[in-house]
Formats: sequence, C-alpha cells, structure tokens
Amino acid sequence: MHKSLANVLLFLALSLSHSAFSHEGEHHDHDESEPDSQLESGHGWRVVRSIEMGTSGKFIHMILIDHDVHTDKTVYSAAINRLCRTTDEEFCRLRFWSQERYIPEKVSLTTEQNKQLKAEYVVNKAAGILQLRWSCSVNPVKGQCF
Repeated sequence: MHKSLANVLLFLALSLSHSAFSHEGEHHDHDESEPDSQLESGHGWRVVRSIEMGTSGKFIHMILIDHDVHTDKTVYSAAINRLCRTTDEEFCRLRFWSQERYIPEKVSLTTEQNKQLKAEYVVNKAAGILQLRWSCSVNPVKGQCF
C-alpha cells in the first residue's frame, strides 16, 4: 500500500513539474493575452497602438522603433511597406518614436512627444498627399528634416 502510494505521488510530482515547465521558452497565444499582441510588428519595430481620427475610420499607427536601429531607414521602410500598401490604401498615417514613453495615447501630440518623433509617413490619395518626413536625428540634412 505504501509503495503504490509513493508511486502515485512520484507520478503526480513528475507530471506536475513537466506541465509547469512545458511552456518555458515558448510563445503561445492565450485568451487573456494583451490586445497589443494583435498589432503588427517586424524586425526592429512594432505598432504600439492605432488611434482613430475622430469617427472617420482612418487611423494613425503609433510605432516604436528599436532605439539601437532608429537611424536605419530600412527599418522604417519595412514598417511602411507592411502597414501601408500604397497601391491598396487610400489613407495611411504612421508616426515613429524610439522611446515608448513618448508615444501618445491620442492623436494630438504634446510638445515633448513632437520633439521625440523620429519620422512621419502620410498617404492620402484623395488629397494627393504622399509624404515621408524625418527628424534631424534620423536624417541630419538641413532643410530636409524637422
């Protein structure tokens, strides 16, 4: 009796320890995951939030660029190409920061958030706008940066 009880306890202990560590180092989607995990990302960037402009159905995507690569324009291009397929999209607006704490929760920016903005991309086919603007910390060419 004691031997079978010991075997059952040993079996339970091994089963529990295996199940407790079976997810270690793996990424799994669960129902309780954060909503941000549904947002797009790529190598060196991720969408932190998308904010609707009023009730227009048009969104501004707020993007975090890894600070280590914030001067690499190919990282910005990858995000633009993924999020704004210019041949398909009538409207697309992206704003980029390299520090998450400056990414706004609303469309309008504070003075400090605007100072920390690294780039902005806008496509508005109805208005004939296709614009990519860089901060001087990313593109230090005078007259071509904000």
